[in-house]
Amino acid sequence: MADTPVRMVDCVVLKKSAPGLERPVYPGELGVRIWRQVSKEGWQRWVAHQTMLINEYRLVPIEPKARKFLEGEMEKFIFGAGATKPEGFVAPPGG
Repeated sequence: MADTPVRMVDCVVLKKSAPGLERPVYPGELGVRIWRQVSKEGWQRWVAHQTMLINEYRLVPIEPKARKFLEGEMEKFIFGAGATKPEGFVAPPGG
């Protein structure tokens, strides 16, 4: 069985060409946009940032208000000027 060629994207998070996501990771038009413009590494950076937001703000991701907040932060992180960390946030040692 032949290896599938790696799909490269011009990643808007990393600001360079990198291996793209294998499939859309988010629904709808935003998901397609992410699939086209975000690399695997760029997406993992968002996932780590999202985890920090969920923990710091004690969000319940299934709640509509939390989902809306996270989607807005995701758009800022990926396509905007970058998302901010919560006030008073201190990264854990080594992280």
